[in-house]
Amino acid sequence: MLSLSRYSFGVGDRFAHQARAQLRAFVLASEQNVDLVPVWNKSNREHTFIGTEPSSVLHAAQKAVKELNWKKPWHIDADHINLDTVERFLAPSDFFTIDVAHFIGQPPASADVDAFVSRHPELGKPESVRKTANKYLAAVKAAGEIYRHIASRKGEGNFITEVSMDETDAPQTPDELLVILAAIADEKIPIQTIAPKFTGRFNKGVDYVGDIAQFTKEFEDDLAAIAQAVREYGLPDNLKLSVHSGSDKFSIYEPIRQALQKTGAGLHLKTAGTTWLEELIGLAEAGGPGLELAKEIYREAYGHAEELCAPYASVIDIDYAKLPKPEAVANWTSEQYTGAMRHDQSNPLYDKGVRQLLHVGFKIAAKMGNRYLNMLDECEESISRNVTLNIYERHIKPLLIG
Repeated sequence: MLSLSRYSFGVGDRFAHQARAQLRAFVLASEQNVDLVPVWNKSNREHTFIGTEPSSVLHAAQKAVKELNWKKPWHIDADHINLDTVERFLAPSDFFTIDVAHFIGQPPASADVDAFVSRHPELGKPESVRKTANKYLAAVKAAGEIYRHIASRKGEGNFITEVSMDETDAPQTPDELLVILAAIADEKIPIQTIAPKFTGRFNKGVDYVGDIAQFTKEFEDDLAAIAQAVREYGLPDNLKLSVHSGSDKFSIYEPIRQALQKTGAGLHLKTAGTTWLEELIGLAEAGGPGLELAKEIYREAYGHAEELCAPYASVIDIDYAKLPKPEAVANWTSEQYTGAMRHDQSNPLYDKGVRQLLHVGFKIAAKMGNRYLNMLDECEESISRNVTLNIYERHIKPLLIG
């Protein structure tokens, strides 16, 4: 079976220009004896917005792997797919994030619930197990259907399976996670990572908001639930937690690292759109036309904030009244723009509202087409440097090196 390594990072490259710069961060990690696998991901929604095909992610990764002579594993993730969207991802992908969050809470057949409860007396009080099964069993059944469809086309063992339940309102408790994993085992899904919803806010591109002590306990209890499920239900022994929207959650990186070191567990962290923000930072840092284009993107994002933010309402918190006016941003220096955007909370110029707005504003750049892509080429040096350092210094080092 194709097996995912202990540590893996999902990296998004929305405009397919930064795969080499991203991979360079993994090379730096390898030089520090950190065995970390890159997983390039891009969702169907992002492909639709930008007008790309999943094969473009594979081609960009292949080029980077060849240029940097990367000999270790790497993967292409069909990110947040379902039966309606999976088809276009089947050929280029070897990692499938099966998203069944929208099935959570849908009522399963009562006979299915009865059978599950009777099969699993080890899970505790039948009333509690029944309640959890009523909430999650339909989602797991849907995951099984999607998995079997992929397996019928790719072949058993030829791809990595993740089940995602993070894009929902309520977090799953560790007890609920164990029930979910038992149901996944019943569906015979050889799951290698699971993405639950944790407590607290995992907003796009900014730090974790919530009770760190509570998150730490929940994370450790989830690791224990996974270890128990592997022992009891025969799930793959490399099954690990996946943290979605995990980029920039600096305040929980140390507790995560300590938990991984203590237990020997693995981790999949999905960083996604943080690279697009580094492109903007690199444009602004380059000055001249690059800075002017970055300012134009802010102006357009500000003017279309409502429509840009609507699809991401559950994962952003922006005080629109505090956003700087485009007329003010038009007069910013490179230092002011990069200071507002770069995730350095010690910098008084840092503006998490600006950062979140531009995080969801990639559609503005997509509409620019070649004008934006050509500017990425012109400013390649400053962009690639920022992309590499962001992944390595702000993400890999605090999470896995310390």
